[in-house]
Amino acid sequence: MVDDEPVARTILRNYCSHLPEVHIVAECGHALEAKVILSAQPIDLLFLDIHMPVLTGISFVNTLKNRPQIIFTTAYEEYALIAFDLAACDYLLKPFTLERFSVAVDKAKEKRQGSPKRVADTSTPTSQACFFIKADGKIYKIAYADCLYIEAQGNYTKVVTNASTFLPKLAFSALIALLPPDLFIRVHRSFVINKSIEETYFADKHITFRQ
Repeated sequence: MVDDEPVARTILRNYCSHLPEVHIVAECGHALEAKVILSAQPIDLLFLDIHMPVLTGISFVNTLKNRPQIIFTTAYEEYALIAFDLAACDYLLKPFTLERFSVAVDKAKEKRQGSPKRVADTSTPTSQACFFIKADGKIYKIAYADCLYIEAQGNYTKVVTNASTFLPKLAFSALIALLPPDLFIRVHRSFVINKSIEETYFADKHITFRQ
């Protein structure tokens, strides 16, 4: 389990004690600690918070080549679409009950029984060719080929496509963590643009990419 809040880890530990099939391998206060442990000790299931210092849960998952089953445990509902885009087993909103926790574990067990013990990273953005965002109360599917650029705007992130502009309430860092580096490039701390665009303009700045 990975969570920077000791109280949250205590609750998870207590819930796990009610499920005899769940054995806790390690408890981590941040993602970098978990990365070290995972490199030495393969696991079947990872309980993962999202908002943590140094490295978010979303960014951490994107560093894993062979992923265990993942259940996100967080107080932020806006990352649910991204979590499932990463093939998470479940997404638990804090505070959650033992019953809801048990349902999530059952989902992970069923998913593991129907797939290899460790999940290969088949849910990469490049293979999916799209990502999902929620804006104005609706869910939108954005093809990478249609996405021109992404810009940080405070608590929101502007997503500009060939046809529309969206402003989901989503952290810039969380969204760009889903973007394949072979298709997108970060040209500024608040800008990521599509590499396939030959010419693109931002205010008075002219950026040109040529194959």
